Amino acid sequence: MNPNYSSNPAAGLPTVVKNLLIINGLMFLLKLVQPLGLSARDLDDLLGMHYPGSPLFRPWQTITYMFMHGDTMHILFNMLGLFMLGPRLEYHWGSQRFLIYYMLCGIGAGLIYAGWLRVEHADLLASVGAEDLAAVKEHLLRVVNDHDAREFADPRLNELMRLYYMPMVGASGAIFGVLLAFGMIYPNVQLFTFIGFLPVPMRAKWFVLFYGIAELYAGIRNNPMDNTAHFAHLGGMIVGFILIKLWERQRPRYTY
Repeated sequence: MNPNYSSNPAAGLPTVVKNLLIINGLMFLLKLVQPLGLSARDLDDLLGMHYPGSPLFRPWQTITYMFMHGDTMHILFNMLGLFMLGPRLEYHWGSQRFLIYYMLCGIGAGLIYAGWLRVEHADLLASVGAEDLAAVKEHLLRVVNDHDAREFADPRLNELMRLYYMPMVGASGAIFGVLLAFGMIYPNVQLFTFIGFLPVPMRAKWFVLFYGIAELYAGIRNNPMDNTAHFAHLGGMIVGFILIKLWERQRPRYTY
């Protein structure tokens, strides 16, 4: 245990959790205020994470996407998870290690999701011609510049358009990494999940397992009406698991 930190979360929010909450809140406020004529859509295009094969992709998006959120409920759920689970982990690890863990889980989640999209992209490219692909990319630039969107007659082209145009936003990948860490370090702490409107108590280790299986099922099911990046959530958990196991092997070198 780091001697600079109280073991009681009621003593106040630790530095990293507090600043992550503030930064996420400020970025959401930025979308609401829309300074300098930048709309919420413009900010998502600039800072949300686009598929790396999209003309809209920029390298910094692998970091900035996790500070952008789609709507009020999106940011509230993510920040509630950080507020509830993050402090205990930061007290346990210390601020530096918690920040490294959080950021790597978020970045890793985005990259793993991009890998999943790569599979979808390859399947789509195999089924369309070069002229169709050029038409999609031309239309993409027109949408970005003039906000002139239209539907293609071929649903495959609409799917390509969606893959290139729709950015991923949100801290969920990092939050799922935090959830995984909490379940591994504090497996018997009671958490609550909701089944319908009924709160159900569950030990942290089963809570993590429940959500991991649910995300895997939803990701494989691939409901076209579901715009949640389930494989990003799983990616955050995978990266978190790898980091924790690596740190456990290095434990004799560090003081806790």
